[in-house]
Amino acid sequence: MSSSSFTPTERSPPSTTAWIIATAILAGVAGYFIGQGASLGIFGSTAATAQGGKGREAGTQRKSWPNSYDVKVHAESDEEGEEEDEEEEDSESEGDGERGGGELNAFEGNTEEVKLVLVVRTDLGMGKGKIAAQCSHATLACYKYYFARAPDSPILKRWERGGQAKVALQVKSEEELMVLQAQAVSLGLCAQVIQDAGRTQIASGSRTVLGILGPKGIVDGVTGGLKLL
Repeated sequence: MSSSSFTPTERSPPSTTAWIIATAILAGVAGYFIGQGASLGIFGSTAATAQGGKGREAGTQRKSWPNSYDVKVHAESDEEGEEEDEEEEDSESEGDGERGGGELNAFEGNTEEVKLVLVVRTDLGMGKGKIAAQCSHATLACYKYYFARAPDSPILKRWERGGQAKVALQVKSEEELMVLQAQAVSLGLCAQVIQDAGRTQIASGSRTVLGILGPKGIVDGVTGGLKLL
């Protein structure tokens, strides 16, 4: 009985071609996984964090408004705001305006649009905030005057349903203001003049705004020649 012996053969080292193929396969697999990671945001979180940190640093150095432009607030704006707050406090005690209104005309048969005209004195040099506050007082004064004397008036109801139309006009003196009020009252229109308490900007007792509420055509007969504010 004969026995055979196994002699291992020596393997030759890989060729250059094999190395090239293996390297290409490895690079392809690595590229695939890197691409998948980038698409999932794995590699972008660090960059985003860095950018966020830079953004926060920039935010601490420069304060900007949310809409990305800078706004300069003038000192007089704050002062006017404080004056407006005082004006609002005065409005409570000032009431509805002068009690110079006459008897309200029902204007039966009139179907015109109803509007409120606010006549502002420009000679007083009131700021925008002051004018806005005074016009608000005049609007409320006219409404309360009408509501107290003729709450069921079709004029008042038509004004409410029509969107409470308002127009701001201007005069240059107290005399003009009072003449317009007298004309409006003589026609049976609601005409209220506001007097200021005088704590800010203007003298106490100054007549600032005239409010006239009524049918468009009749109101225009009184204020039609005035310029817009």
